[in-house]
Amino acid sequence: MFDDAPQNDWAEVERVVREDFGASVEDVFGVSFDGEEGKGVMEKTARASASVAQVHWARLKDGREVAIKIQKREIAAQVGWDLWAFKVVAKAYTWWFGIPIYTLVPYITERLMLETDFQNEADNAEKMRGLVEGEKRLSGRVYIPKVYRELSSKRVMTAEWIEGVRLWDKEGITGRWQGGFRQGSPGAGGSSLPPLPRDTSNIDTSVPEDAPQHPLHKPNRKSWKGPDSKGGLGVSLKTTMNTIVDLFSAQMFLWGTVHCDPHPGNIFIRRLPSGAPEVVLIDHGLYIQMSPSFRHQYALFWKSLMAFDNESIREIVSSWGVTNPDVFASATLMRPYTGGDQSTLAELKKGAKGKDQAERAFEMQAKGRDAIKAILGDENKWPRELIFIGRNLRIVQGNNQFLGSPVNRIKITGLWASRALTESRDLSTGQRWRNWLLHLRFRLVLLVSDAYFAWSRVRQAVGVGGGMEEDIEAQMRVMAKDFGVDLQHGVFEG
Repeated sequence: MFDDAPQNDWAEVERVVREDFGASVEDVFGVSFDGEEGKGVMEKTARASASVAQVHWARLKDGREVAIKIQKREIAAQVGWDLWAFKVVAKAYTWWFGIPIYTLVPYITERLMLETDFQNEADNAEKMRGLVEGEKRLSGRVYIPKVYRELSSKRVMTAEWIEGVRLWDKEGITGRWQGGFRQGSPGAGGSSLPPLPRDTSNIDTSVPEDAPQHPLHKPNRKSWKGPDSKGGLGVSLKTTMNTIVDLFSAQMFLWGTVHCDPHPGNIFIRRLPSGAPEVVLIDHGLYIQMSPSFRHQYALFWKSLMAFDNESIREIVSSWGVTNPDVFASATLMRPYTGGDQSTLAELKKGAKGKDQAERAFEMQAKGRDAIKAILGDENKWPRELIFIGRNLRIVQGNNQFLGSPVNRIKITGLWASRALTESRDLSTGQRWRNWLLHLRFRLVLLVSDAYFAWSRVRQAVGVGGGMEEDIEAQMRVMAKDFGVDLQHGVFEG
C-alpha cells in the first residue's frame, strides 16, 4: 500500500495528461518512445504506485531526471464515495453513541480532498523546502525535492528524481558501504546524478517486473551496493531516526506546518560524502497549518507533559474543551500518562470488580466511550488540527519502533517543544527570555527520560525487551484493555 499498489494502464496515464494539459505526453514532456534524437525518454511502467497516484521516471531533453506523478483517473470519484461513507458512519456514531464525531467531518474531508490537488501539494513542497533550507539544524540533513511547476497541473506533478533507500529497508540503510571513499550515494547532498550515457549499449536495462525492455530506461545506479548487491548505505539508524524526529518536531513546534503522512514509503535515506545519512521527504499532499497561538499552546502542552506540570496541562486542555486531561495526555504521548490523578482508570477498574467478563467488557466500553466524549469535550473549542497531528505522532512512533527504537523520541520531541518557546518570533523578547530560563531547568527534568531510555536499551541488548517503543506499546495495550479495547499493534505498523 505504500508504493506497490496496482497501477493503471498507460492509456489511462495518457488520458490524464491530455485532459490536464490539452496535449500528448510526448508534447508536454518533450519525450520520445522510439529513441528520436533530441528528445527525452520516459518509462511507461510506473516505478511506484500508491492509492492516489503512480510515479514514472523520465529524462527530459535538457538532461534533468524527473519523477512524474500521475493521479489515477478514478480517484476523484472514489474519494468522494469514501468520504460519503465516512460521513454516514460519523453521523451514526454521533446519533447512536452520543460521541460528537460528526463535527470533525468537514475539516477531515477538506484535508483529505486536498490530497487530490497536486497544485496544493506543490505549494506545500516548496514551502517545506524553504523552511528546511532556512533552519541550520536541519539544512544538510534533510532534503525536499524540487518541483517543476511548468510541468505540473492539478493531477500531474513533476519533481526531481530521487535515488534513495526507503525507510523500511533496514538492511539497505545499515549494510556495509561499498562505494568510494568520501563519496555519497547518487544525488545526496545536492550532487548531480551521473548523466545518462549517450552510448546506449552500456546501459543497464533493469526495470520493474513485467516492464517492456528498452535501451533508454533509467540506468541502474546501485554500484555502491557492491558486485553481490548486498551492500548498503552504511549509515546509523540512530542518526537517521534522530533527524526524522527533529524534522517533524520542527514542523509542529517551530513552523506550525506539519506533514501528516510520514509513513516509510514517503521517506528516502541517502548517504552524504561525510558518511552521515540524509533524509528525503516526499508526498506533501496532506498538511495542516497551526496558528501561532495554537502552536505555542501545543509546545507548552508537550513541555508540561514531560515535566508533569498537571496544572498547566489542565489549563491548556480545558481551553480546548477537553475535560479529561489524563486520558488526553496518554493519547498524545502514545503511552500511559503517570503524572495525573489516574481517576479515570481507577474508576474503570473499580467498576469491573465482581462481574463476569462480558459484563466487565460492556461496562468498560461504556466508560471508555464516556472518556472519548471527555477528550472531545466541547466540540466548538476542540482544535481540529489535533486529529492529523496525532496521526503524525503515531506514524513517527511506528517508524521508530520498526527500526528498533534507536532514539528517545519522546525526549527529542519535548526538547524541541521547549526550545521553540525560546525562539518563536511571535512571542515578545521578555517571554522568550523567561522561556529560555525555564528551558534550562527543563533539561534537568529530561534526565529522568534519559534514564528510562537507557534502561530500556539495556533490557533490549540482553534480549528481555524490544526497546522503548515496544515497552510503550505494551503499556498502551494494557491501558486499552481497561477500556475494553483489544489494541493490535499490527494494525498500525508503519
